[in-house]
Amino acid sequence: MAKRHGGRLLVECLVNLGATKAFGVPGESYLAVLDALHDTGGALDYVLCRNEGGAGFMAAAWGKLTGQPGICMVTRGPGVTNASIGIHTAMQDSAPMLVFVGQVGTDMKGREAFQEIDYRAVYGTVAKWAVEIDRVERIPEIIARAWVTATTGRPGPVVIALPEDMLSSETDVHAISGPARIAAPAVAVDAENDARDLLEGAKRPLIVFGGSNWSDVGRRALQLFAEENEIPAVAVFRYNDQFDNHSPAFAGHAGVGMWPSTRKLIEEADVILAINIRFGENSTMGYTLLDVPEPKQRLIHVHGSDRELGKVYQPLLGIQADPSEFMMTMVEGGPLEREDDGWYGAARKAFEAGFELPPQPSPVDMGQVIAHLQEVLPDDAILTNGAGNFAVWPGYFFRFGPKQRLLAPQSGAMGYGLPAAIAAKVADPERCVICFAGDGDFQMNLQELATARQAGATPIVLILNNGIYGTIRAHQERHYPARVSGTTMVSPDFAALARAYGFHGERVESTADFAAAFARALESGTGAVLDLNISEEALTPRVTLSQMREAAQKAGK
Repeated sequence: MAKRHGGRLLVECLVNLGATKAFGVPGESYLAVLDALHDTGGALDYVLCRNEGGAGFMAAAWGKLTGQPGICMVTRGPGVTNASIGIHTAMQDSAPMLVFVGQVGTDMKGREAFQEIDYRAVYGTVAKWAVEIDRVERIPEIIARAWVTATTGRPGPVVIALPEDMLSSETDVHAISGPARIAAPAVAVDAENDARDLLEGAKRPLIVFGGSNWSDVGRRALQLFAEENEIPAVAVFRYNDQFDNHSPAFAGHAGVGMWPSTRKLIEEADVILAINIRFGENSTMGYTLLDVPEPKQRLIHVHGSDRELGKVYQPLLGIQADPSEFMMTMVEGGPLEREDDGWYGAARKAFEAGFELPPQPSPVDMGQVIAHLQEVLPDDAILTNGAGNFAVWPGYFFRFGPKQRLLAPQSGAMGYGLPAAIAAKVADPERCVICFAGDGDFQMNLQELATARQAGATPIVLILNNGIYGTIRAHQERHYPARVSGTTMVSPDFAALARAYGFHGERVESTADFAAAFARALESGTGAVLDLNISEEALTPRVTLSQMREAAQKAGK
């Protein structure tokens, strides 16, 4: 084989592994990679971003949506530190991601050279793995390992440092030919039987599920198992899109500000089948809903990574298995021998009652906006959001069908929604993608509208504009009443700004104006930004704000 530089070998490996898109900001530290991208014929398309933070979010969202590693390419020092928010988000979301970052030449290392960072030290505790390729011949080996590491067990981000002189060195070694086929951990027969016995003996069983690495068949099996055995199912924080919310088995969302009915289900369950979840703070109300380390609820914990089993809570039965394989195995075993005494129906009834919202104290009533979107959005729409009180609307009050998706950060990162919406549109241009953003949240990454325009991505952005950092203001007014400081914002004309970027832009002053404005946004063909007039009083739905306060008090915050 003819010799070529390391940048070309790296790109060949990525193309053979199945990568089709990379999100990044160019830098002189990885010019050889950019040179190689010139000749791929579009096989690996480089989406040019405006900030590395936006590129990191896009790659993290790509991994969460597709199950394939999102590819992020950034330069050394300031480039990768900007991108670190995406790395952290991918880790908390358990989303596969590969971050390629330029590094100083090997002859300069350890001298605090220009923009030098020790990537293993800085990202070793943030990413699933951090590695530096010191010899060009090792590119295929390390890229192949990084791909496997990012996608197996608990998926997550891998950071790969690329010394500049290594990338420009020439070699004739072969590229990796394709991804390894890694068989999912099988379900042990005795473990399946033990799980069935525990569930059959339960009076108040509960399924708690999450994660983005489900197969379509696995999701259907999860729902079928819950329905045919009349076991209520609850999603962990920001994974309620993995189960048809219209199913009689779906009973809520365990996350920030969870409804009292959901909290009661977890507290009163006698057996919990926790599948494909890590036990996070938000899903356990600060680790108070289950006793640490041995909960009174009999716990069956199923996860693809042995490192998640017993990490916080000691399960009565821990099973290392792929979640989809486990649920398919349980369904194939036939229905459980158990009778429901009303627990199942009561769980769904309590969930339904949570949607009885009073009118919201705002010129644009988001309860009515969500009701309209529920009627008009396609059955495969994708919703995205960043962080803020506004996120309760897509997170709690939109009911996801089996094909609809939610891209939202478990890390609570502001600014995620717009880059995630762009990544979703790049991944599937034909799908309708709606981004929910607060006015503060939107301004974290609004420059990525230029990325969207250049990439031909056309999401619709709904800005819930109340002129404040709403979440922080709510905490501020609770802890330091009548002493507002540092949470009031002066913002630009978002509609005019959107038009300057080539998007359709409108200010929506009242609820009555929303339906027509949204129809114009859909018809624009350019993507759109709708600036919704939300009053300061409408920080969140009235009922939800009180629940958030109650939850925070119980968690001791």
